[in-house]
Amino acid sequence: MLLERELQLATLDEYAAQARRGEGRLVLVSGEAGVGKSALLEEFQRRQPASAWYWGACDGLFTPRPLGPLLDIAQQLGGSLRGATDRVESREEIFRSLLASVAASPAPPVLVFEDVHWADEATLDLLRFLGKRMRTLPVLVLVSYRDDEIVPGHPLRRCLAQLATERSTRRVDVPRLTPAGVGVLAAGSGLSADELHHLTSGNPFFLTEVLRDPGNRLPASAREAVLGRIDGLSRPARRALDVAALLGTRVDLSMLNEVAQPSPEAVDELVDSGLLVPDGTGLRFRHEITRRTVEDSLPPHRSAPLHGRILALLRARDSDDDARLAYHAEGASDAAAVQAHATLAARRGAELGAHREAAAQYERALRWAGTADDRAQALLLDGLATEYGVLDRWADSMEARESALELWRAAGDLVREGDGLRLLSVAFWRLCRGEESATAIGTAVALLEPRGTCEELARTLSTAASLSLDAGDADTAQSLARRALAMAEQLGLPEVASDATNTLSCGEQLTGRPWLPSMERALELAVVAGATQSAGRAYANLQALATATLDFALAQRAYDEGLEYCEANDIPTYANCLLGGQVVVLESTGRYDEAVALGLGRMAVTNLSPVNRLSTHITLGKILARRGDPTAWEPLDTALADAEALAEAQYLVLVHLARAEAHWLEGDHDAAVEAVRLAADTNDRLDPSARGLLATWLARLGLAGVPGPIEPAYAAQLAGDAGAARTWDELGCPYDAALALLDTTDEDHWREAVTRFDLLGADATARTARRRLRDAGVRGVPSGPRRTTRAHPQGLTRREQEVLDELARDLTNEEIAARLVISTKTVDHHVSSVLAKLGVSNRREAITEARRLDLLGALATQTGEPLAST
Repeated sequence: MLLERELQLATLDEYAAQARRGEGRLVLVSGEAGVGKSALLEEFQRRQPASAWYWGACDGLFTPRPLGPLLDIAQQLGGSLRGATDRVESREEIFRSLLASVAASPAPPVLVFEDVHWADEATLDLLRFLGKRMRTLPVLVLVSYRDDEIVPGHPLRRCLAQLATERSTRRVDVPRLTPAGVGVLAAGSGLSADELHHLTSGNPFFLTEVLRDPGNRLPASAREAVLGRIDGLSRPARRALDVAALLGTRVDLSMLNEVAQPSPEAVDELVDSGLLVPDGTGLRFRHEITRRTVEDSLPPHRSAPLHGRILALLRARDSDDDARLAYHAEGASDAAAVQAHATLAARRGAELGAHREAAAQYERALRWAGTADDRAQALLLDGLATEYGVLDRWADSMEARESALELWRAAGDLVREGDGLRLLSVAFWRLCRGEESATAIGTAVALLEPRGTCEELARTLSTAASLSLDAGDADTAQSLARRALAMAEQLGLPEVASDATNTLSCGEQLTGRPWLPSMERALELAVVAGATQSAGRAYANLQALATATLDFALAQRAYDEGLEYCEANDIPTYANCLLGGQVVVLESTGRYDEAVALGLGRMAVTNLSPVNRLSTHITLGKILARRGDPTAWEPLDTALADAEALAEAQYLVLVHLARAEAHWLEGDHDAAVEAVRLAADTNDRLDPSARGLLATWLARLGLAGVPGPIEPAYAAQLAGDAGAARTWDELGCPYDAALALLDTTDEDHWREAVTRFDLLGADATARTARRRLRDAGVRGVPSGPRRTTRAHPQGLTRREQEVLDELARDLTNEEIAARLVISTKTVDHHVSSVLAKLGVSNRREAITEARRLDLLGALATQTGEPLAST
C-alpha cells in the first residue's frame, strides 16, 4: 500500500503539467533509504500513461561507469543519443544529443535518474547541464537520492546547491510514515503500532520487513529482516538470488538465466517474496539494502566462481562497460582482467571528467598489479597521481608519484624520470614544501635539457617558469615562460602554450605592467583546446590578479564563470583555488559573515591541500582579529607555518601583515613592528598591491617606506589625500576606506572611521579608533552601537531580512531586485549571506528554517514597520 503520499503525487502531477506546457522541470525527489522514493515514482508513472518514460539508475554495486544512467536512457531513447553513446563521442556532444532527443519526442518525455547519491561526476555534470537548459523544454526530469547519505564533502552536495538556484528546479521530499500510517499497515498483524513506529521511525522498508514475519521478534535492523526472509527461500531460489545480487540493482533476466539457470518456479519465488520486483523486461531489487545484504552474505568461495561466470558472459557479449568488467574481474580474482579493464575504465573516466571514478579504477588496477612489470606499474601510478592531483589530494598524489619515480629510475628511463620530477615538484608546492619543489624542478630541467626540443622539456620549462614566478623571480620566470611558449607553438601543444602565457601574464602584473590581455589569451587557448586543468588555472589566476589590482567586479566574474567551469569538468583543485579567492574578495568588500561562512566551510573539506588553505587561514585570522576574537591566532599561526614552508614572498608578506594587524589591535606595538619588518624583507618580490599594503602598514607604525610601484589607492592613502577614503569606497572596500580615514590627522575623520568600523562589526578596530580619540583628548567619543540595533536572532542585516521575506514569497532574484530597487547581483550576495547565516544550502531550506525560527516578518517586529505588501 502506498500511504500518505497524496501531497507528493499531486505536486508531481502539477510539475508534469507545467512541463507539458513547455516549462521544463527538474524535480529533486529526496528521502532516506527505504522511505519509498521508487514506489512513489512508480505510482506517478501509472498516473501519467500518456508520457514517454525513460529510466536510468546509478548503481551502488561497483565503481560506476561514467554516465551510467544516461547510457541506460540512451538504450531506451535510441536515435541520435544512442548513436552518440555508441560512438563514444565527447561528453558535450552526448549531452547535446540528449537535449535533441527529448525535444523531438512525440510524447511528453519523463527522464528518471534514480539513486544519484551513487552518481559519478560526469552524471552530476549532466544534471547541472540539464538544470540550466530545461526552462523552455517540454521535459520532466526526476532525480531521486538518499538525503541521509549526503554527508559533508559528498560530491552530490554541491551539485544540489547549484541545481537549487535554477528556476526549473523543484523539490519533493518523501517523509517517513506518521504513527497513523504505521497503524494502517500494522492492522491485523497483532503488533503494536506505537511500538512499530518507535522501532522503525516510520521507515516503510523497515516496517514492511518486520511485518512480513510477525513471528520474528522485531529485528533491530532491516538487514536482519532481509536475512530472515532469505533463510526461508528454497535452495534454487537462493542460488538465483545470489547471482542477481552480483548482477546489480537491475537484473538482466537473460544473464540471470545463463549464469544461474534458475527454474521459472525459483524466479517466481523471488518475486512472490518481494525481494525482486518486475522492471520492464527484467527484474530489480525492491531495495538496494536487500541487494547489499545478499552480496555481503556471500563468502568468497561462493562469490568468486559466480563473478567469473558473469565476467565470461559479459566478454562473450562484447561488453564495453569496463567498469562493470573490472568489478567482476576483481570478484573473480582475475588479476590480468582487473588490470586491463580497470585501466581502460580509469582512462575513460578521466576523459569524461569523472576523476573520482578514474582514481578508484586506478586504485583497483594497482591492487592487482603485483605480477605486472615495473613499467606497467609505473604508468598506473602516474595515472593515479594525476587523478589525485585533480582532486586536490596532493599528499596521495605525491606518494604515488614518488613510487612511480623509483620504478622509472630502476628502468633507466630518464625522460619519464624527468617528467615525473616535474609533476612531483607541483605536488611539493601544493603541499607547501617549497625547498623540495625547487630541487625537484631543477633536477627535472637538468635531466631533460640535453634532449633539446621535446614535449617533456616544454612542459618542464613551463612548470619551472610558474614556480620561479611564485618564488618572486620575475626575470627568470619570464625567460623560461617565453622558451616554453616558443617550444609549445612549435610542437603544437596548446595546453603548454596556455600555461606559459598564463605565467607571462602573472609576471606582467608582478612588475606593474598590463596583464589582462595575456591572461584572456591563456584562458582562450585552454578552453578551445579542451585543456580543462589549464583553463582552471587560468580562471584561478584571473581571479587572483583581478583581486590584486582591486578590480573586484572582474574577480567576481572570474569566480562565477570559473567555478561553474571547474565543477562542470570535475577539477576540485582549481575549484578550491577559486573558493579560497572568493573568501578574500568577500573580506575585501566588507562581507565578513559570508567570508567566514565560506571560509569555515572550506576548512571542513576533507581533501584540501595546504596551499589551498593558506589564503583562507590568513583571511579568517584577519576578520577574527578585527572582531576581537582571541581565536584569530589559530588560523594565523597555521598560515605562518605553511607560508614559511612554502617560502613565497606574496604569501609571506600577507601572513606577516595580517599578524601585524592582529598585534596592533591588541595594542602590542613592538610585536606589530617586528611583524611588519619581517614582511618588508620580501619587498623586492612583491606586486604593486602587496607592496602598497606593506607601505601603508610601515607608515601606520612610523617606519620608513619601501621603493617600487604601488597600486594608486594605496599611493593616495600614503600621500594623505583627503579623497583616499572615497577612492576605497568606489572600489568597494569599506574597511580600507575606514582605515584611510583613521590614518589622517582629522578628528572628524576619526569619528567617521569609528562609525564605519562599528557597521562592519570590526569591534577591535573600532576600539582602537576610540582609543586614539580619547588619547587625543576628544570629548564625546561615540559609544558603540546599542545592542538592540544588532539583535537579530540570526544576525541578519536589515537588507538581508528584507530579502528573506521576499524569498518566502517565492520570488526570483530578479523579481526581488525589482521590488527592493537594487541590482540582481546584490540580491545574489544577500541570498548567499542569508543561506550562510541560517546554515542551509538552498532557498527552500532557508524558508523552512525561517518559518521554524519564526523569522519571517522579523524586520517589522524589530522596527515596528510593516513589510512590503505582495
